[in-house]
Amino acid sequence: MRTAMLLAAMTALFMGVGFMIGGTTGMLIALVIAAAMNLFSFWNADKMVLRMHNAQEVDERSAPQLVAMVRQLSEHAGLPMPKVYIINTPQPNAFATGRNPENAAVAATTGLLENLTQEEVVGVMAHELAHVKTRDTLTMTITATLAGAISMLGNFALFFGNNRNNPLGIVGVLLAMIVAPMAAMLVQMAISRTREFAADKLAAEICGRPDWLASALARIGELAGRAPLPTAERNPATAHLFIANPLSGSRFAGLFATHPPMEQRIAKLNDLSVSWGDAPLTQQPAPMRGEGSRPSPWDRDKRDSGGGRDGPWG
Repeated sequence: MRTAMLLAAMTALFMGVGFMIGGTTGMLIALVIAAAMNLFSFWNADKMVLRMHNAQEVDERSAPQLVAMVRQLSEHAGLPMPKVYIINTPQPNAFATGRNPENAAVAATTGLLENLTQEEVVGVMAHELAHVKTRDTLTMTITATLAGAISMLGNFALFFGNNRNNPLGIVGVLLAMIVAPMAAMLVQMAISRTREFAADKLAAEICGRPDWLASALARIGELAGRAPLPTAERNPATAHLFIANPLSGSRFAGLFATHPPMEQRIAKLNDLSVSWGDAPLTQQPAPMRGEGSRPSPWDRDKRDSGGGRDGPWG
């Protein structure tokens, strides 16, 4: 139902932009394009997003630790094993995509794998699998594709603004150029911000340790701004897919944020830790590798999940 409502809203927005550019004819053309894109997006949006970010698929031979981690988390979450991808970029980030759990994929950046502890990576991957489990990936991936198309359609107004079928004249052109991309961003915000809190909570249940994800979010918030993600800057409509906003602060990040503030997300995870009888995250995340970091969960035969949580490391 949520996906159907999203498709209807995005199609209506697409048709509205077509009307502002070319009147009734433009609206009908936009309807045909939107219908084709909806169908195409349902089956291929995940592949398009992975291609946009130059994601490379990995397996047990090329990335054994990451694949084993995702496999164990998937089994605990009751999910089929998704495809696993790595994006070669220094920014620590990750996202999930796919139209359903049977056709899902999770992607992590090299910056995430190199700068976070194993526990933190577990928390991040659990978060992405939470999106898969709740089928957020379909809604969020289709939103990314159609929001990008709407923004592109707004740019077309520069070339077709003098169409005599345009009933609103220059006003319609300006609306198409300015309002359409803003409306697409608002849709992204409505879809993404509310789902991040739910995914954080479910991720804590999947891995059994809210503090691992809280520590990961603190680390990502600390490091993400230092390393831009060029593929996201070129495709800002995909920003809401990531666990943290991958865009630079120059894009009205506070006004049109696709994610809740990190502080709020960490606070909710801390509250969850306390309710489970665990210790909340301290002000600083765990030290990074090479800085006296705590033992990785892969280095322990008998792992302590803290507070008796029933996670795969319990």
